[in-house]
Order: sequence, then C-alpha cells, then structure tokens
Amino acid sequence: MVLRYLEILEAVAEEGTFTGAARRLYITQSAVSHAAAELEKQAGTALFERLPKGVSLTGCGAALLEESRSILTACRNLDRRIGHLEECRPVNIVSGITIASFLLPGILRELKEASPEIRVSVQVTSANAAIDRLRRGYADVAFWEGTAPKGDFHSILLGTYRLCAACAPDFHVSGETITPDRLCGCPLLLREQGSAIRDTLDNMLGLMNLKAEPVWESVNSLALVKAAEAGLGITVLPEKLLRVSFAMKKLRPVGLDGMKMENQMAALYGRDKYITKPVGILLDRLKSRQNGTFGEGET
Repeated sequence: MVLRYLEILEAVAEEGTFTGAARRLYITQSAVSHAAAELEKQAGTALFERLPKGVSLTGCGAALLEESRSILTACRNLDRRIGHLEECRPVNIVSGITIASFLLPGILRELKEASPEIRVSVQVTSANAAIDRLRRGYADVAFWEGTAPKGDFHSILLGTYRLCAACAPDFHVSGETITPDRLCGCPLLLREQGSAIRDTLDNMLGLMNLKAEPVWESVNSLALVKAAEAGLGITVLPEKLLRVSFAMKKLRPVGLDGMKMENQMAALYGRDKYITKPVGILLDRLKSRQNGTFGEGET
C-alpha cells in the first residue's frame, strides 16, 4: 500500500473528480487514474463509481478511506513535527552523586529559566556507572567528579571541591591533626568503592602504602554524615556537604597531615557524538560558566 494512493483516494472523495484531485495534489490526471486502478487491483473490488459528471466512492471505497484516516492524520502530524524532532527530544544527563547534590540543580535551574522549552532527563549514579552510560550512548552529557576518565571525550571544567575529614565533637581525635597512618587505624565511614570521593582517598593512601578499611560504606553521603554525628567514626566527604553539621557543632574537622584532597568537576560529552540543538544550548551555557560568566561563586 502506497501512502500517496491513500492521499489520492481522499482527494477524489472530497473533490468528486479525478481532475479536481489531480489539481489539488499538483499531479497529472493520468497519475490519479493509475493510482485508482492500482488501489482497486490491490483491494480486488471496485472502489470508485465512475459517473457521467464525476466520481464517488463505492461502499468499499468509503470503508477503505475510513480505515485510512488515522494513517493520513498521523503522517501529517509527523510531517509538521519532523523539522523539530531535536527540540522534542530530552537532553539525557547522567551525574555523579556529589555534583547532583550541590551543583547540578543550580545549573539546570538557570537552563530552565533561559530556555524553558528544553526538556531534561537526569539519572544520578556512581561515577563509574555515569561514564559507562556516556560511552554506551545512553547519555548526552555526563557530570563527572575526580580524575578525568580515559576515553574520547570533550571536557568542560566546572570547578573543584575539597574533601574534608570530620568526626563528632566527642570523638577521640576531634580537633586534632592526625597522620594518614592513624586515620587508617580509626573507624572510617566512607563512600563506596568506585565513587570519585572514595577513589581520591584510596589513591592518596595508596601512594603511602596505606589502605582504608571502612566500618561503614555507603552510596548515601547523608547516611555517613549522620553516622559521624553519632560518634561512630571519621567520615571523608566534600567540605560543602559538611558545612551545616560544622555550623551546628554536630561535627568538627579532623586535620590530615600531608593530605590535601580535591576533586575536579567536569561535564563530559563524546567527541564524535552528534550534538542536537538542545544539547548544544546546554554545552554553550556550561562553557560560559567555565569562562566565569555563568553562575559565579556557586561552588
């Protein structure tokens, strides 16, 4: 079944003549006659009543037209949308947990204010899972923390955050500066392996031939904060996530001798990936942020 034949069937029914249908569709009358004959051949029955002064549909022809209405309507709707498919597709974002906690919401709020027509879908996961989704093409942009991953990516640097050790005020090392070796001897409340925060800590300790053995391990930073506030051990988290607990004196910083830990934050996207218009708008805004003109001072 040729879609054009269904359009001709409709035009003949509404114009009442092959000539009128041809004029309406900007084709020749012979093309209309050929399409009518082909339709009748496929249907195995007469679809058109050839009258002295025009053409009308037979009962079978009217039934076929009724069946065709939804197809023709769907095709016309698609024809109107086909030039705007990029605008209809959401921007698929995947983000590490820390960035999603204090950086990404502000970025997306400003994007929504500037371009309310852009739809965004966000999945928050571990750093390793985020980069895997980007590599597989399930995400347009990945918000990444830590050392830049290997791969064919463009990177937009968004800033850094400092990692800080903290414990309850009544914990036995509260207010002290301790060595990395002593840190490893304390009960540790840490993020899961594979997270950017944990990788940074483990890499630094590994350079000193030390290894962290946590008593608590969690994908949820808030759970670690609450465990530290309860005096269960020392946690290592982004300083920004600990500020409220510091201000309320539920936690105190623990100095770490010779250990300065920072993680970079970046937006990554594939070098060879086709950039849709909405994704391009997001990337342009992130590049403006990198140049210091977008959301300054947020981090």
